[in-house]
Order: sequence, then C-alpha cells, then structure tokens
Amino acid sequence: MFLENTTNHIEQFGWIEVICGSMFSGKTEELIRRLKRAQFAKQKVEIFKPAIDMRYDDEKVVSHDANEIHSTPVPSSSNILILANDVDVVGIDEAQFFDDEIVTVCNDLANRGVRVIVAGLDMDYKGKPFGPMPALMATAEYVTKVHAVCTKTGNLAHYSHRKVDNDNLVLLGETHEYEPLSRAAYYKELQKEKENLENKKNEQ
Repeated sequence: MFLENTTNHIEQFGWIEVICGSMFSGKTEELIRRLKRAQFAKQKVEIFKPAIDMRYDDEKVVSHDANEIHSTPVPSSSNILILANDVDVVGIDEAQFFDDEIVTVCNDLANRGVRVIVAGLDMDYKGKPFGPMPALMATAEYVTKVHAVCTKTGNLAHYSHRKVDNDNLVLLGETHEYEPLSRAAYYKELQKEKENLENKKNEQ
C-alpha cells in the first residue's frame, strides 16, 4: 500500500498520505507507527503538531494509549516549511487545527521529494468536514480512514460526539468530552438533544 519499496533512485519524488477518522480511532497511533518505521530505516524524520494541542505533552505527539514520538509544536503551517529542511519524511498530527495553508505546505514538501504523513479528524463534532482535511484528502496519493468502536452499539464508529455543552468548534478533550459513535447512534443522540432543547424552550 505504501511506496517505501518503489522509490525511484534516479528521479526523486514525494507523496502525501492522510490518516483520518473520528476521535479514539487510532489516527495518531498509526501516524507514530509509520514515522517510527521510517526512523528505524535511518530516514531523517521531522514531526510537527499545532501549538494549541498540549493535552499530553508540550513537545511530543502522544496517542490516547500513551505511545509517543518527539515533535515540534508550531503556531501556523508556514512554520513547517521553514523548519522541514533536508528531511526524508514529515509527519503532521492534528492537521484539522491548522490553517488552510497546510494544504499548500504539504504539496510543496511532496513536490520537493518528501514523504508527507498527515493525521487528523475528518469531521468536527457536528459531523461536518473539518478545516483543511477535505482538501488534504483530495490531493493526497493515499488516504487511510480508521474507525473507532461505537460506545453505544459496538459497531464501527466514525463520528465524534461531544458530550459536554460547548459550542466552540475547537474543544480539546478526551473521553469526558467526547465519545465515538456509529451513524445510527450519532443520529439518535442528535434527535435526543433536539428534543431536550425543545422541552427546555417549552418550559420557559
């Protein structure tokens, strides 16, 4: 599926891999796995994450099950181009939190001959495409969609349901704030929330 074994030594080229899915689906785990394989192969790897994501560690990309790899927090995607010099592989975590320029940054790196591996949420808590992720998925050579397990049904989940009352698009959180749900379970929760809202209005 991935092109480590088909590298053209005469004409160097790069590509983009996107790992997407809901929360708790193993996106960061898969990103770390691919990056560590590249490091083991003695390739020069640089990893970046948005500076706002400090949930587990200031300078590491850390998965929900505590697997980790050193990274560089950056305030905007343009910093990645400045810092990613003389590298074979660039990893980017939580890409949905970056500005739209991240798409140009990833393509510029790939055009330089860099393998770019990006992980991020494909949908926000409202079930809408999240930030630059749709454009990244469209321009990537490889897209891997990973799934969590629905906490209500046990089926495959690809929605990130927010359990707390907060309307901010960006809300960093864990199992207290979010749960992965299947399409059916997510729809039922939306219906339930809509009914609760209507009942509150009627009571007022």
